[in-house]
Amino acid sequence: MLRQYELVEKVRAYDPDANEDLLNRAYVFSLQAHGSQTRANGDPYFSHPVEVAGILTDLKLDDQTIATAILHDTVEDTVATIDEIRDLFGDNVARLVDGVTKLSRIEAQTDSERAAENLRKFLIAMSGDIRVLLVKLADRLHNMRTLHFIPNVEKRRRIAKETMDIYAPLAERIGMYQFMDEMKEISFRELEPEAYQSITQRLAGMRESSGAQIDEIASDIRKTLGTHGVDAEVSGREKRPFSIYKKMQERHIAFEQLSDVIAFRAVVERPDDCYRALGVLHQKWSSLPDRFKDFISTPKRNGYRSLHTTLLYKGRLRIEIQIRTQTMHEEAENGLAAHWAYKERGEDARAGRSEYPWINDLLEILDQASSPEEMLEQTRLAMYQQTVFCFTPKGELIQLPRGSTPVDFAFAVHTDVGKTTVGAKINGRQMPLRTQLKNGDQVEILRSEFQEPDPAWENFAATAKARAAVRRHIKLQGKAEIAALGQEIYEEAVSRLQLEVSKKAFSQALTRLNVNSEQMLYEKLGEHDITSDNLIDALAPGFFAIHRRSRAKRAKRGDRGTISIKGLTPGISVHLAGCCHPIPGDRIIGIRRAVGGIDVHVVDCGELATETDKDWLDLSWGEGADRGTATLVVVLENSPGALASVTTVLARADANIANMRVRERDAAFGTFVLDLEVDDLEHLTHIIAALRTSEAVNSVERQKR
Repeated sequence: MLRQYELVEKVRAYDPDANEDLLNRAYVFSLQAHGSQTRANGDPYFSHPVEVAGILTDLKLDDQTIATAILHDTVEDTVATIDEIRDLFGDNVARLVDGVTKLSRIEAQTDSERAAENLRKFLIAMSGDIRVLLVKLADRLHNMRTLHFIPNVEKRRRIAKETMDIYAPLAERIGMYQFMDEMKEISFRELEPEAYQSITQRLAGMRESSGAQIDEIASDIRKTLGTHGVDAEVSGREKRPFSIYKKMQERHIAFEQLSDVIAFRAVVERPDDCYRALGVLHQKWSSLPDRFKDFISTPKRNGYRSLHTTLLYKGRLRIEIQIRTQTMHEEAENGLAAHWAYKERGEDARAGRSEYPWINDLLEILDQASSPEEMLEQTRLAMYQQTVFCFTPKGELIQLPRGSTPVDFAFAVHTDVGKTTVGAKINGRQMPLRTQLKNGDQVEILRSEFQEPDPAWENFAATAKARAAVRRHIKLQGKAEIAALGQEIYEEAVSRLQLEVSKKAFSQALTRLNVNSEQMLYEKLGEHDITSDNLIDALAPGFFAIHRRSRAKRAKRGDRGTISIKGLTPGISVHLAGCCHPIPGDRIIGIRRAVGGIDVHVVDCGELATETDKDWLDLSWGEGADRGTATLVVVLENSPGALASVTTVLARADANIANMRVRERDAAFGTFVLDLEVDDLEHLTHIIAALRTSEAVNSVERQKR
């Protein structure tokens, strides 16, 4: 454990102007506050914050950050308060300590809620001052180094998984690869002990047989570069066990099949030397074209810069080489912390949002997530991503995870752009919004002020930001539509009473139903928390006792009005059943969902026979309903031009084929299933009649089940 004077000397060695008094007072205060507390290994608890401070001094961080590290557990684990920290050490240190402190005293119903709330507070604090993240990562790193002292296996595994899911990706996001690698390594050892043991044993065996070869290759690379006037420090290293394990999992191969277990690094003086070195090495040894990456001209989102290439050394051995300058190397190892060392200390630390835009992405997820579980899931998705690089029409670089679509691109540009997206041009050609983007694509987003996020986007959006925005829209839009549906249900129920409901009767009904307002009543009716019968009984107590009839007689069609679904969005508050594909003009029935909204079926749908115990609603489309999608089963002669004749009929009838699939086919006939976008039932009837006149068509039937 660092002594007080040793810690102060370490800070003053790289920052002669550091506030020595602040560090001394923080050291003494924390020592006294933690008192006789001990850690799982029996060491004084105070040793932990001092070791965290020591880790940060190695990164040459400022005196306020070091003081925060010393004090970071005092509020959580001792009787000290934030106000006391503020009085003794100032507003800045108090704010940093408060940001790092976990919310261990919060009453949460589940572990996920507690974890989500801790992460929420931490990310918000981090967005105000990035030093919060640096202290937190150092805190977690030291805790991982002492993880093996915790006797409870399940607790160790929980901490390891949390580190793997949250803290290691955060370290990667700000380019602190040393922190990330060590966290992942310890987590891997805890979560997959057998795999860890197997890989380390194989690495040890390889080290014995090829240790000298690593030095020989490094020397050969150094001499080759020197011969061509490029001075470089070249070193070779084994890849870490977790990195090897991950590649084995991704490529589905055994350890012996890996060709790049050893990697080399060449550190040169200037950026242009990086490209000169690359040219020299590619002339000397053959390169693998699909294994080259230029992170200098196009840095990673965390600021990482380097050239990566894989060579076929002497025609038989694949070796990976990273080429970078010393500055790039320091930033690659320590990321944001190294970048910090080149800045003037002070307010620069609080530029987190502008310099690290991914923090804004995480904060938007916090705002838009509907549950703690969703927040944790989406945060992990946002942090785990392999990158593709795309460009706006003006040449601005946008980095996205692999598998991203124009919808993700639009939300990455700006949330308002994403919300109003109607289409996209990729490299000048209009393409579907579900198209996956590739490196180098130029993307132009087409917008309309009348557009809103489509619920279907969630099925192919890859980024957490886009998915969270769509889910938020669905939630907000659904709430409004559920209330509108509830109002329709209310009006239908009142029409059955055949009575005029007075203000007094309505107020009394609200009291009986335990709701506070008319709006809340509509929402609960739409969500199915209150049924139509509950409502009628509250509005007119004794109604069912007076009219003692069976539920079937009360609910017969002549006694009920219909509920219009016009204006309700499919996929949000109403869900058009996939079994019968109802379209405007069909007589329709609604089945109440347990969680709100209704499933819409055609009245003669076969699936309704299995739903006899559900709450049914008589529905209508309303005037001027939007187009719908119907399914036709078409049997065609197996002859040239038969399918073309069908598509010609459909085009003339102004019907759009949304999907087409072959159900079966033999020498004489083929059966096709067509999903058609049509105006209404009359339109569909006209299409079916037109198809039946075609000589190529054997039969046409609408599929309703």
